[in-house]
Amino acid sequence: MATSKLDEIDRHILSELQSDGRMTNVALAEKVGISAPPCLRRVRALEDAGYIKGYHADVDARELGFEVQVFAMVGLNSQAESDLAAFEQRCRDWSLVRECHMLNGEIDFILKCVAPDLSSFQSFLTGQLLTARNVASVKTSLVIRVAKDDPGVPFDVLEARLAKTA
Repeated sequence: MATSKLDEIDRHILSELQSDGRMTNVALAEKVGISAPPCLRRVRALEDAGYIKGYHADVDARELGFEVQVFAMVGLNSQAESDLAAFEQRCRDWSLVRECHMLNGEIDFILKCVAPDLSSFQSFLTGQLLTARNVASVKTSLVIRVAKDDPGVPFDVLEARLAKTA
């Protein structure tokens, strides 16, 4: 399903599930204005098509003792595809790295890391990240506070864009 093939009900389903992935199918069907059986079929189709990648709990890292959040800007010595793939695999293996994004420009990757304390992050930084094959440079920025952390996409922007083209 391409975005253009999603109808208003599909987009509404995605928006509601993005806000509350635990709602029952009956509650979801009521919110989007259809009966439960076709709603469940639509959800399954959205899952099968890859629009819904999974369901998870949004846990509070600080409540669980992860007091430190750091963004690490990583420069590599080589940007050959095999070297990029090898670095990405290393990032998937490091549990402190929660997000890994390849960028264009002077920084090759930005990593979002969480750690219980500064010394744990420093151990990861000096013992694993800085010593990883092909890593040329790492600049870090410690998060002081988070003003916004919304997952997913802004469905209101999508709907406004679609309304302009209709």
